Amino acid sequence: MDKVLVLLNCFPSLHVPHHLPSSPPISSTSTSPPSPTRRALSLSIISLSTALFSIPVFSCPAASSATSITDFLDLPNSGGVKALDLRIGSGPVPDEGDQVAIHYYGRLAAKQGWRFDSTYDHKDSAGEPVPFVFTLGSGKVIAGIETAVRSMKVGGVRRVIIPPSQGYQNTTQEPIPPNIFDRQRLFTTIFNPTRLANGEGSTLGTLIFDIELVSLRNQ
Repeated sequence: MDKVLVLLNCFPSLHVPHHLPSSPPISSTSTSPPSPTRRALSLSIISLSTALFSIPVFSCPAASSATSITDFLDLPNSGGVKALDLRIGSGPVPDEGDQVAIHYYGRLAAKQGWRFDSTYDHKDSAGEPVPFVFTLGSGKVIAGIETAVRSMKVGGVRRVIIPPSQGYQNTTQEPIPPNIFDRQRLFTTIFNPTRLANGEGSTLGTLIFDIELVSLRNQ
């Protein structure tokens, strides 16, 4: 609840919906279960709504204007990645091949916004959080993160909704949660064969990342 209140204080016009979409009433004489497509769509809406309103933010953006869910924009040529800038950076924009360092919160929509990993949990010997470092364009990181970082400025913070097609395609793509139990839970959810066969692919692999571009190094 505290995380929700922090988010609502940062974005006054955002609110947790009081009524989530539901399926039409089923009559007592009906024997047909809801179709997999309808069930998957309902799960997708509920999971994403829950996840978006339960995510901690790095810092509140300037409250110069009201912000709402409709302010998420489709990033060009991203395959459906949606982004909301929580803070605009003042530094340079990375180029292809640059080494970038980011902090992130990673959440899984299919688990009601379960946080499967955060760089703030990765500490060095002095107890300081260690950023995640990768080379932009290397292909080792999920496409949705590369797309998001590519148009950020250093110092910026961006929330992105990453569809399954731009998220994890296999268990070797980074970032990989260092905790083995979190890693197993993440991948067994995303690649669950039974649920995928039931048409739930659009919900299982949807990711929500808060990303802060900390620094970059030109290569």
